[in-house]
Amino acid sequence: MTEPKKTWTGHIQLGSKIDITVILNQLCQAFNSSPFFRHSGMTMRVIDDEIEAYIDMQPNLIGNVAFQILHGGVAATVLDSIGGIVAMGELYKRTEPENMAETIKKVSRLATVDMRVDYIAPGRGEYFIAKAETLRLGRKGCTMRMTMTNNEEKIIAVATASYAY
Repeated sequence: MTEPKKTWTGHIQLGSKIDITVILNQLCQAFNSSPFFRHSGMTMRVIDDEIEAYIDMQPNLIGNVAFQILHGGVAATVLDSIGGIVAMGELYKRTEPENMAETIKKVSRLATVDMRVDYIAPGRGEYFIAKAETLRLGRKGCTMRMTMTNNEEKIIAVATASYAY
């Protein structure tokens, strides 16, 4: 017996009642099952009905060994990932049940088109949390703003990204 193929759409069933909390948790489970996420220790989680990314500082994530600073590529990856998953959640939040099939298609096609990262402070900390907000959600794509902070709530990096779907 084979396991059903997992998808990045949150395993949403057409015709079912939309429970956004369930959908957000299913999106997080889908992302968290990624081999890359497991390798890096990055997780997505739902806090107060919003998705956030979490990652502990680990020796294998250090970019500047002399100063024990998080690699900028890790910060960029976390920011891009939170922007994408929050965009997916926003698409579901704004969907009427009769339009769910189209939203599932959009979510399954969502891809980063462009992203700008500004590194505000050195990546020092015990852990990092990233959050995203929607600047614009259109018919064919969206623009997101993301922020990564450390365990002292100091801003480490911010990003703006465009996603197509």
